[in-house]
Order: sequence, then structure tokens, then C-alpha cells
Amino acid sequence: MELRLESAFVVFDAQDSGCVSYGVEAAGRRWFVKTATTEPGRRSLLRAATFHAVVRHPAIVRPEHVLDGPTLVYPWHAGKVLNHATVHGSDRSALARFQQLPLPEVDLAIDTILDAHLTVTAAGYVAVDLYDGCFLYDFRARQLRLIDLDEYRPGPFTLDTDRLPGSRRYMAPEEFVRGAVIDKRTTVYTLGRIIHHLLDSPLGWRGSRHQHQVAVRATATTPADRYPDVAALTAAWRTTRPNP
Repeated sequence: MELRLESAFVVFDAQDSGCVSYGVEAAGRRWFVKTATTEPGRRSLLRAATFHAVVRHPAIVRPEHVLDGPTLVYPWHAGKVLNHATVHGSDRSALARFQQLPLPEVDLAIDTILDAHLTVTAAGYVAVDLYDGCFLYDFRARQLRLIDLDEYRPGPFTLDTDRLPGSRRYMAPEEFVRGAVIDKRTTVYTLGRIIHHLLDSPLGWRGSRHQHQVAVRATATTPADRYPDVAALTAAWRTTRPNP
């Protein structure tokens, strides 16, 4: 596949991830192309390539091509990233718009995120650096996709640094403790924060009391007090939704 990055129709270069991304037209299609500019960025893309080789879900955008470098080539999808974070700040206008959608559409998007993570955990992976910047939402089609899952890792594992990468708003307490075990209950915590954040709004909580209880249990400080795994969290979440 021949890519001409100099002819990109958009460049995302104000990131702090050690990567630069491009929107490129090639072979009659539009692509999202991600390359590394630092060694940590390169390791992140290698990790992403390994993850996508074993995890497949309709809502997870995976690369169609992995080129030398590596360079990851994803299909281009319409939509807005709910939190477009750059070194200059964050644009959360799409998130504010999302939080005003009818509740059944928000519930469906959350269900999509949880369902994708059933596949993630079944493959033996834990979520790392998952936050609202990983959610691409097509407001016209009312469809959510997950992107930039570059830091997901096989688990459980023991944290050998002072903290994992990620947004503090979504990270479990153990992600800041060297020597802590990072496992499926850590993923449960992050998903609980996502439930809470996506059902919240500047005017307050929009979800039901039962949904709030699910989010509270998922985000318990002590891992043993959370749901034991993503399957249990998802089952609890689905009891809060009206029957179709």
C-alpha cells in the first residue's frame, strides 16, 4: 500500500503520545494513519498491533494494514471524538453534545463500550488509558466506535512503574501504586467511571438510581468491593435498561 503523508488532508500533530496521525486518501479510500515520533510511541504502536491481532469486535476500530515502523493504517470513520485532547488543551464540545442526547441513545453507547470489553477481557487483556478520548461518536448514525486502544495489555500484571498512562478521571487507585496488581477489576473501575461520566451532565446526573448504584459499586476504592469482572458489571448494567 502506497501512502503519501505529505498529501494528508488533516494532520494530528499536537499530541503528547509520541505519535503523529494523518488523514490520507489512498486506493480510493480515506484512512487514518498513525506513526511514532519517539521510542515510547513506537512501543505503544507495537503494543496496539499485537492487541488488534487477537481482539476483534465490531465497535473496535482495528488497523487494516500494519506497515514497517510500525505504521498503523486504520479505515477512516465519520464522527467526533468526545474528548479531543492535545498538548494545547482539550476540546470537549462533542462530549457536551453527547451528554444531551436522549437517554436511550446514551445507554446504547455505554452498552456498546461494555460489550466490546467483554471481548477484550475474554482475550485476556486489561484496559489501560481508556477515557472519553477513545470514543468516536457518529451523531448522524448514532453509532459509537472505540479508537486508540494502544496501551491495552495482557493481564493480570504487576505495575512496575509509579503509574500507568491515562486520564486521572478514569484511573483506578491501584494504577498509581508500584507493585499493585492490574487486572479485570481495574478494567471494571474504568468502565464504571465511564458509565458515570457519560450519564452525567453540567445539570447533574441523568441516569436512573439503579444505574448510579452500578457505577458506584464498579468504582469502589478497594478492588474486592467492585464487580468481580466485566461480565458481572455488564449483566448488572443490562438489568437497568428497559427491555427492547
